[in-house]
Amino acid sequence: MAEPADSSELPQAIVVAPKRRRLSIVWVIPILAALVAIGIAVQRIRSEGKIITIVFPSAEGIEAGKTFIKYKDVNIGQVSAVQLTEDHSEVEVTARITQRSASLMVGDARFWVVRPTISLTGISGLNTLLSGNYIGFEAGTSENSQNEFIGLAAPPFVASQLGREFILKAEDLGSVSTSSPIYFRRLPVGQVISYGLAPDGTTIEIRVFIHAPYDKFVKPGTRFWKAGKVDVVVDGGGLDIRTESLVALLVGGVSFDTPAASTPDTTDAPQNTVFTLYADRAAAWKAPDAHARNYVLHFNESVRGLAVGAPVTLLGLPAGEVTGISLDPDVANASLRARVTIAFNPERSLAQADAGRKARSDGMLGGNDKGRNVFLQRLIDERGLRAQLKSGSLLTGQLYVALEYFPRAPKATINWNRDVPELPVVSSTLSDIENRLTSILDKMDKLPLEAMGQALKTDLEALGETLVSANKLITRVDAEVVPTLKADLDALNRALGSMERALQNADATLLGPNAPAQQELRDALTEFTRAARSMRVLVDYLERHPESPIRGKAATTNGGK
Repeated sequence: MAEPADSSELPQAIVVAPKRRRLSIVWVIPILAALVAIGIAVQRIRSEGKIITIVFPSAEGIEAGKTFIKYKDVNIGQVSAVQLTEDHSEVEVTARITQRSASLMVGDARFWVVRPTISLTGISGLNTLLSGNYIGFEAGTSENSQNEFIGLAAPPFVASQLGREFILKAEDLGSVSTSSPIYFRRLPVGQVISYGLAPDGTTIEIRVFIHAPYDKFVKPGTRFWKAGKVDVVVDGGGLDIRTESLVALLVGGVSFDTPAASTPDTTDAPQNTVFTLYADRAAAWKAPDAHARNYVLHFNESVRGLAVGAPVTLLGLPAGEVTGISLDPDVANASLRARVTIAFNPERSLAQADAGRKARSDGMLGGNDKGRNVFLQRLIDERGLRAQLKSGSLLTGQLYVALEYFPRAPKATINWNRDVPELPVVSSTLSDIENRLTSILDKMDKLPLEAMGQALKTDLEALGETLVSANKLITRVDAEVVPTLKADLDALNRALGSMERALQNADATLLGPNAPAQQELRDALTEFTRAARSMRVLVDYLERHPESPIRGKAATTNGGK
């Protein structure tokens, strides 16, 4: 076996560092290209802005690489991808926003799909017919940046003009819809933005927008009502058909106004004030009045035909309404009487008159309850103010409460300290009218209508026979008498002709200027004149000589007669 060599005799290895070679010029070009590519990528990333995701219910009209995001008709981004969400219930849209518009992506920003819409109120999104649908954008006011958003199912109302939004609550939606017009005295001043069911499910909440400067006419006491109806009014001027406009009749609408006596507050209603939406103008004007006070009326008669909401009038003018009807037991007299509660406000009728404004300023009516009570007490004591049931319609039998003067009414004492004071009443004339009608009907029932009818039938039969006989007589006269009468008339006509010719001959013989009869008549008249003259001479002589018939004519002397 060979012996191991001595390691000390072996030569030692020496580490020699390799010589540094110079970089080949071939690598310069790839390095520069890489640097340029990195610069371009960084520049592109910086210029393309941020990436956001928007979740929509559906992707109708949205395409990757074609659909833009627009704000004020300016492209601020483009859709880069469209895909379903993880639960496959909605659509997730990925979009790239420009760097300049990246600061607009805040928490309360809103997105929606703009597509062409045609309705009775107008056409919107017409430009999308050529360019395709796009995603609309509304900037928010938040300062927190955000990358994920929930898109709106329907386009919101973007208030490009000044104005205010209000909320209306109604029992049902009726014909009101999105974009329905809002009218103020038949002038369109706004539109319906949106509507939906209230959280409690009992009412419908309708959000409306009123453009400036018309929003200043919305006061705390303003009343809103549905305007999509046709009101038919029959009054002294005839038949009157009223509606806001043809558009409101077709698509619905809302009108508003402020009653003159509803409230003296002249301040503008703040943003998002909640109002009640009434079914029509009449219902809106019957709304509870802030100045109205409740009073009780007790009637010892039937109140059939009187309903809650029936008007209360003061001297024929609206001054309140009926708020409750019930029965109130009268234990002392062991009877029942009708209890009617009314909301009464005299200022409603006096608001437009100078006297009403003066009374209000003096505290007589609207200033305080004490002043109103004093004023009503004076009317009751001095003028005999009383409440009475009256008929509002003979056809329907509806009643209403009228406050009028009855100077002969007995004195009444009122306890104004009660929570609900009781006003005095007088019996209505309806019972008297009913009694008179009943009396007339009773008298009519006592009439022998059957015998009268039988007699009338007999008389009519006799009259019929008489008419038949008269007809026969007329026929006989027409057949027998008329021809004879015609012949007689012809003979009479011939006789009249002969008489006319005789008169013409007599005219020529007697009345003509040269007729013989005329000449003989003139001669006779001449002889008659001479005889009359001789007679007059004789009479004159006898008057002078009355003795001449006895003695004879005396001889004349000196030419005397």
